[in-house]
Amino acid sequence: MVKSYVTGFARIGEQRELKKVLENFWSGKVNAEEVQTTAKMLKTRHWNYQKDAGIDLISSNDFSFYDLMLDMIFALGVIPTRFAKFSGQQLYFAMARGADSAVAMEMTKWFNTNYHYIVPELNANSKFSLNSEKIIAEYNEAKANGIKTKINLIGPITFLALSKTTDDSCAFAHLDSVLEQYTKLLNEISKLDSEVVVQFDEPIFVTDKGDSLVDKIAPVYEKLTSVKGIKVIFMTYFEHALKAVNEVVKTKIYGLGLDFIWGEKNLAALEILAKSDVVLFAGVVDGRNVWKSNIDKKVELVKDIASKLGGKDFYIGSSCSLLHVPYTLKYENKLNSEIKSWLSFGVEKLSEIAIITKLVNDEKLNEKEVEIYTENKASANSRSNSSLIHDEAVAKRVANLTKFERDMSFDERIKVQKQTLNYGILPTTTIGSFPQTSEVRQVRNAFKKGLISKDAYEIDIKKYIDDCVKFQEECGLDVLVHGEPERNDMVEYFGEQIKGYAFSENGWVQSYGSRCVKPPLLFGDVSRPKPMTVEWISYAQSKTDKIMKGMLTGPVTILNWSFVRDDKPRAEIAKQLALCIYDEIADLQDAGIKIIQVDEAAFKEGYPLRAENIPAYEKFSVDCFKLSVASARPETQIHTHMCYSEFNDIIKTIEAMDADVISIETARSGNELLKIFKAVGYKQEVGPGVYDIHSPRVPSVQEQVEQIKALLEVLPKEQLWINPDCGLKTRKWEEVKPSLKNMTEAVKIVRSL
Repeated sequence: MVKSYVTGFARIGEQRELKKVLENFWSGKVNAEEVQTTAKMLKTRHWNYQKDAGIDLISSNDFSFYDLMLDMIFALGVIPTRFAKFSGQQLYFAMARGADSAVAMEMTKWFNTNYHYIVPELNANSKFSLNSEKIIAEYNEAKANGIKTKINLIGPITFLALSKTTDDSCAFAHLDSVLEQYTKLLNEISKLDSEVVVQFDEPIFVTDKGDSLVDKIAPVYEKLTSVKGIKVIFMTYFEHALKAVNEVVKTKIYGLGLDFIWGEKNLAALEILAKSDVVLFAGVVDGRNVWKSNIDKKVELVKDIASKLGGKDFYIGSSCSLLHVPYTLKYENKLNSEIKSWLSFGVEKLSEIAIITKLVNDEKLNEKEVEIYTENKASANSRSNSSLIHDEAVAKRVANLTKFERDMSFDERIKVQKQTLNYGILPTTTIGSFPQTSEVRQVRNAFKKGLISKDAYEIDIKKYIDDCVKFQEECGLDVLVHGEPERNDMVEYFGEQIKGYAFSENGWVQSYGSRCVKPPLLFGDVSRPKPMTVEWISYAQSKTDKIMKGMLTGPVTILNWSFVRDDKPRAEIAKQLALCIYDEIADLQDAGIKIIQVDEAAFKEGYPLRAENIPAYEKFSVDCFKLSVASARPETQIHTHMCYSEFNDIIKTIEAMDADVISIETARSGNELLKIFKAVGYKQEVGPGVYDIHSPRVPSVQEQVEQIKALLEVLPKEQLWINPDCGLKTRKWEEVKPSLKNMTEAVKIVRSL
């Protein structure tokens, strides 16, 4: 017998209802009660979607107002002292977003996804105090709706493994204290029902770091499984967890979650599980991509798993939380019908799981399920034979490539650039985007819907660019940007102009907090029919005598922030994308643009979680970046930007990319990220973020002076650029203007010292 489960469900709302109410709350337009009302509506809807689809085991506590790791920090009561004056909801959001003089907690990527989590912040003296209110309330809320859920929690080992310490102490020194709180929590949970299933997310064990922590599994889970009335699921996802399996089967853990989509090697664990009492939770439907499962092939996979388990009962479900895919296709009315037939979003994946479960159990499908199954078979045939996917000209160009990198070394290039660009010490710039005001979004939407003419649209966009240029000149920035008012998203904007892409209307995915992205759908061979940015960058350059940066998104980021076809190697797809950027750089140069930024914000997040797979990823990623900028002449300065990343293990790879200038996000992590650049003797120029753009607070002149001085303790002034730590798209002008004015004033002060 096979039953069904979902690892976790998304929470932002199928039409971003949570995003909208949160942002209205933060701006003072609605009160806390309205936020709670929206949250209750969303949770009820999401539980019912799963119930109606026939999912056997549904989650609670997979909902969050900002981030599940932040929720766990809050539940454990381990609050950094700088937030001592805050309480309740104000405290929660201050930790996430910053407030007054309290800098927000560090944020970084959740494994190799585009989702960000709040990093737990510990020190040797950290104290823990349980606050179970949200967890208990959500379980009871689901129960009141007639749904008995499993409760999702971040596992204690993963929690500590992903924590940082501010005093170089060891996070695992707190293991006993953390376990005490988890045990208290389980004792409270055990009173909710005669038996409660608790899912502990322990994805750290799909990493090499996790392999070094497997000796902690038995002692930790011996304590957690000792609480009567609790059935513990040890959940992993994103890769294989073979070493952890060997330890889990020695414990009294009820269930073990393994990902069979992104961790195919987990198949080797089935022989071990067959001999144990541990119940398998098999992730067989892709929770990270949007293409329909081939149901017949999934049934074969599940039957193969069943055979290897020797007839044991088990569960099948999503490979990870459905947080990482859009909600539903039901609002997609403009997609090409053939391409739409290949897609499956969160709600649709529920039906796939339910149908696969029934087919494996030889149960009769209902009328709706028969229709879905029939369409699924037709879709699989259509996708394998569609003329939309294959482009012979693209394949031929890739096969005949001869030039893969620039003509001159960095040491030679930088001499030419210093002479021709004539910038001085501590040059100032921004990462690229300026605030996307409601007026700008309205103009874009009106033009997209055909409500205004192209001429009217261009007048408004040019006015925004004019205002951006004027402000930057008045502010005293050295290298300007055009502000990107014509762009909806740094990947979607380019995808819209590249053949081989499709776009959803409502395919939003949460990135962090209320921030959502709408990844484009890369379904076929890609090429650039015409220039994508030259017209707007050239216009902006015509408005100033200062250098205007061309702004492009790099091939690896376009790849990693798209939903990518799964019928072709990613390395080959990245090469096609690189050629699109190669052509664009050539055209920008011909138009007189002297500095071009090729953002690789998602470079690190695409890294495999296992060391054995890293060399192949690094090779194609570096090769494709170098290919994308290979058309740049020596005097053309190439910048790149990378978002929150740990650079220690990839600094040589970054160096190999051979960009002239790299800007990075360091504001929330001090200068720790920057020190590695000094340690390896990094030669290229670096723009560390001097203030955090993810927080609404305005950093003072003196604060930024001190930050720049701190940077100068690590790298020489000749090597440093000064900039915010990311694009300013999500901020408001009333925050951006004083922050940048303070930044340029701070640079003047430091230059004069």
